[in-house]
Amino acid sequence: MGVALKLEEMSIADKLQTMEILWNDLCHHAQDIAVPQWHQEVLAMREADLRDGKEQFSDWESAKETIHELVK
Repeated sequence: MGVALKLEEMSIADKLQTMEILWNDLCHHAQDIAVPQWHQEVLAMREADLRDGKEQFSDWESAKETIHELVK
């Protein structure tokens, strides 16, 4: 089924609301979405790096600060 949206006629607010509706729907059906094998492998490698102390988490505010510093 194809859906035609007249994006050029939609406001930014309408586009963001549409994206939010789509995202929420996808989240409610996450179990139906197949995860590619390569994605599972990347996640396994990152989990191993965390377990081995090679990587660490950052809170969202710190991560945003770091990103802002990198793009200056």
